[in-house]
Amino acid sequence: MKNYQNVIIFDHPLIRHKIAILRDERTSMKEFRELVEEITTLMTYESLKEGVPTTEIEVKTPLETCKQQVVKDNSIVIVPILRAGLGMVNGVHVLFPSAKVGHIGMCRNEETLEPDTYYCKLPDGIEEKLVVVVDPMLATGGSACDAIQLLKDKGCKHIKFMAIIGAPEGVSRVAEAHPDVNIYVSTVDRCLNEHGYILPGLGDAGDRLFGTK
Repeated sequence: MKNYQNVIIFDHPLIRHKIAILRDERTSMKEFRELVEEITTLMTYESLKEGVPTTEIEVKTPLETCKQQVVKDNSIVIVPILRAGLGMVNGVHVLFPSAKVGHIGMCRNEETLEPDTYYCKLPDGIEEKLVVVVDPMLATGGSACDAIQLLKDKGCKHIKFMAIIGAPEGVSRVAEAHPDVNIYVSTVDRCLNEHGYILPGLGDAGDRLFGTK
């Protein structure tokens, strides 16, 4: 995979450790869900260190008054791509508890491997906010590309995308389709198989999050 200026791949020993457990087929649904949230929180800390709207306030300490920067109220929206993206929402909320949540529902057409959009519900005024799109797996890149384009069509100008595991094919596709959107992934795996699943991957993230087959 070529280098893209808008792709940030994390190389943190704690994230690597948690992903190793996440991949293991023996990991329980409860532990899998907790790990997804923990990894997302670590990613959020790094991904949102730039671009977050802030404002200055005055704070009175026990000794004197000083100026401080705080995150602006109602300035961030989390948009999970349903259904697996729901597993990452709480991980962002740990650091940004007041962030509103929109939802984009997409399911993969098993013949074309491309996404079909079946649901979209977004907070009012989302076009003025920093939008963080989340999906644990960036496989073919179809869902991510379509979700980002949908948000752009709604007027959103400040978008970040976070995935825990990406395939080179999907990362490249999103990076080239949306060069103005920063893409954050914890790791990039080897490739996709003939069914569009990431190898070595971790299986179906939605099934492992919610206990479905």
